[in-house]
Amino acid sequence: MRFTARELNRSTLARQLLSSREPIGAAEAVRRVVAIQAQQAASPYLALWNRVSGFDPADLDTAFAGQSVVKSTLMRITLHAVHADDYPAFREAVHPSLRAARLNDRFTASGLTAEDAEALVPEILAFADRPRTNADYEAWLEDRLGAPARPGAWWGLRQFAPLLHAPTTPPWSFGHRPSYIAPRVRPVTTDAQVPDVSLRTLVLRYLEGFGPASVADVARFSLVPRTRVRTALRALGDLLVRNEGPDGEELFDVPHAPRPDGDTPAPPRLMAMWDSVLLAYHDRARVIPPEYRALIIRRNGDVLATVLVDGYVAGVWRPAEGGVEVTAFHPLSEEVWERLGVEARALTAFLRDREPQVYRRYAHWWAKVPGAVVRVLPGH
Repeated sequence: MRFTARELNRSTLARQLLSSREPIGAAEAVRRVVAIQAQQAASPYLALWNRVSGFDPADLDTAFAGQSVVKSTLMRITLHAVHADDYPAFREAVHPSLRAARLNDRFTASGLTAEDAEALVPEILAFADRPRTNADYEAWLEDRLGAPARPGAWWGLRQFAPLLHAPTTPPWSFGHRPSYIAPRVRPVTTDAQVPDVSLRTLVLRYLEGFGPASVADVARFSLVPRTRVRTALRALGDLLVRNEGPDGEELFDVPHAPRPDGDTPAPPRLMAMWDSVLLAYHDRARVIPPEYRALIIRRNGDVLATVLVDGYVAGVWRPAEGGVEVTAFHPLSEEVWERLGVEARALTAFLRDREPQVYRRYAHWWAKVPGAVVRVLPGH
């Protein structure tokens, strides 16, 4: 089977619960979409608001507090929210990437070696029996080493060690001063080696949530080298189906997954910053028109809150006095504006009791974003 670009887009929307909101709980929604980028505390909540009908943010609060959904440094050395059942395998699969990225020259300049870090991890996890702050861990490390820890030591260890972010403050469970706690089920890797089954699990779960996808797509999502990805895909064998993409590239997928027609309607959405569908592929044209990529992904890595129209990025949004300001990159029909107005009213109501001016600290980017049309959509 050969997929068109629009068919791939619709497959992503269906699996990411963006074709229509579904009446499911927060933990199940996170499991369905596989991983939600979470470096900005509000974004997992807005991501689920876009995907779950009648979404109650307290449901995600409870999931984080009870560790049925966990937040940790995972794929692409980035904070993600994932289902607790997925966490051990995901963490094991990306362990070599975390090791290389955090036990580097900045870390070894502290006087510690990678081997020292591996030896310290079990002790760190034992100390992390309850939420503890950066200051707590730094004091513990100084006591453990018998001398003040030099810069870079805790910086490397806090992401190399399989620690979870513990909920701290409202409105979005996590504040600017993180606390860390050990996971209830701990990954088994302690060195540069990774159990093959863990990477295969990550690949399968990725395809369930984002397929069909190429070797390059899986590697980009996970930050796992393509050679390892190819080996994992080969080992999965008959568990996968193989197809072609628009340019003839080989695409892998799980059987019986949603693959809607390219003309399937796609509702407009006001997406969270860093939404995973924007970053999950090597070929980001699946959701982002190439001419708009530099407008929404800034050079420092910030990914703006986007507007999806017909399944593709068509602009950006931010809260405004009395509603939501939408900057469209090309003209939109009045019907589309009306449907975006419905979303804006719902989003304004959703944010009202939590953070009406969410993402305010990123407002400086909007002055640098050109737009064909700018409208403030009323929030009531």
